[in-house]
Amino acid sequence: QVQLVESGGGLVQAGGSLRLSCAASGRTFSSYNMGWFRQAPGKERELVAAISWSPGNTYYADSVKGRFTISRDNAKNTVYLQMNSLKPEDTAVYYCAAASGIATPKFDYEYTYWGQGTQVTVSS
Repeated sequence: QVQLVESGGGLVQAGGSLRLSCAASGRTFSSYNMGWFRQAPGKERELVAAISWSPGNTYYADSVKGRFTISRDNAKNTVYLQMNSLKPEDTAVYYCAAASGIATPKFDYEYTYWGQGTQVTVSS
């Protein structure tokens, strides 16, 4: 069982930055692949970034490449999403999720555990 709690969301102007954190409970955090998803009103949930349980394997959606960075600190049971050069279209509720397995999952059904979400609003 893994419990996930996101923090760091808020209101920011376009071009600004935010860093989201996702704190995980449980002793097996280091064995899970982690992902950040987002869902905007009226839109489907989409994978923004993912990082494998073994450091070095990451995935980014095309819409955030070069602007967002996912990282993890297994000693702190925490995964981060650094978001730079934010755009109004990045406005959404952001969720972190955990998945077991050996590959970096790309689809939400592959993730077992989910946080409650944190709102990110980017004003123009």
